[in-house]
Amino acid sequence: MKTSTLIKLAFLSVLLFSLQNCTLFNLPTGNEKSTLGENTNYTPEIRKLPAPKDKIVVGVYKFRDQTGQYKAAENGASWSTAIPQGTTSILLKALEDSKWFTPIERENIGNLLNERQIIRSTRKEYSGNDSNDVAALPPLLFAGVLLEGGVISYDTNVMTGGIGARYFGLGAGAQYRQDRITVYIRAVSTSTGEILKTVYTSKTILSTSINGNFFRFIDTERLLESDIGITQNEPVQLAVTEAIEKAVLSLIIEGVKDNLWANKQVNPHDFDKLIENYTSEEKINDSRLIGNKFPDQERGKMSVFANVEAFKIKGDYVNPTTTLGGKVGIKYFITDNLNAEVNVSAVTLENKDIYKKEVFGSELNLEYLFLAKFKFSPFVYAGVGNFFHPTVNLYKAQVGGGFEYLAGKNLGVRAVAQYDLGFTDDWDNFVNGKKKDMGVRFGVGLNYYFGSKKIKN
Repeated sequence: MKTSTLIKLAFLSVLLFSLQNCTLFNLPTGNEKSTLGENTNYTPEIRKLPAPKDKIVVGVYKFRDQTGQYKAAENGASWSTAIPQGTTSILLKALEDSKWFTPIERENIGNLLNERQIIRSTRKEYSGNDSNDVAALPPLLFAGVLLEGGVISYDTNVMTGGIGARYFGLGAGAQYRQDRITVYIRAVSTSTGEILKTVYTSKTILSTSINGNFFRFIDTERLLESDIGITQNEPVQLAVTEAIEKAVLSLIIEGVKDNLWANKQVNPHDFDKLIENYTSEEKINDSRLIGNKFPDQERGKMSVFANVEAFKIKGDYVNPTTTLGGKVGIKYFITDNLNAEVNVSAVTLENKDIYKKEVFGSELNLEYLFLAKFKFSPFVYAGVGNFFHPTVNLYKAQVGGGFEYLAGKNLGVRAVAQYDLGFTDDWDNFVNGKKKDMGVRFGVGLNYYFGSKKIKN
């Protein structure tokens, strides 16, 4: 009886907790009425542009999805397109919001011409015999500029990842996925056919999922289990809208900057601040990496470093002892990621109560930093070297790797692991078998960068 009561109380507690979290996550609990369409980050910027003297008449025949991409499906195939098929309407709305363009109907021009023909026929039919009394329709506007292009790329899983943990029946995890769309727009002169300007923008689409679960055996026949989670996907339609609005904004600013719309400006200085900000964005964009990432730091062309290391020989004797030593060296960057390193070190080769010898070492390595433009970067290296003493000279090769974090503008903190591969079996003055002597070392240290880096990848 007591166990049954405890189970009921635990179940009710979990149920109440789940319902409470539904409120915290702002999950819908009923029908919602329709609303106006959401604005993107660039909608206010487009609407606040300085007004022109005269609007530019533009025609858009078809601004379409050129990717042919279908929605990703976990189970089976999906025949729904990943990109909204109304991208022409999105572009026309952005052009209208900018107040710089007068869009004219060209996507369904056949419907417009048919309707005008119906109007003419109806007027003529009811005007009597005198056809001269039929009022003529006003002429259609013609475009001075055509806008061509479309959504040319939809890349899925540009970046994916997650994290999770489980302990004693209690677990939680999070996952994310990043997709990317790319939009191109080109302005074409209808009088000459010249391509006046081409712009392109991209937008990432983020999907995240957070979940937690709990299970516990109350007894041999009863299991208490609870799950909670939420998934949030950025709407593709809003991502496409934002990319198109950014492209329209870029088209206007670049056109003003290159004097394509010079005769349309009320005041030539209205766009000075916008052009300055746009130029700054272009400079920042030169350093943009895949996944909409920017470098945090620029390492110098050279560096000097010092490590404190723990060394352990793997030779023929038993009971190897971990000893402390040190290493200092200098690095020269051949490229942004690749550097050549020369160092000297002091280590102790020791087996407890059997053998002990203090030696010096020198190494020549090639090192590769995977994320050289970021504060945190893993690295790997390999090279050749030796241990030397007045009576010995032991040659070897080494491989290693680790992580570096730039704690300051020029100062990096490193954690490193290295494996020394001996060419001989006499590091401990004892030859036994065919296996060569080896060594393992772990260390931490500081790396100071100096010199400006002018090299490129």
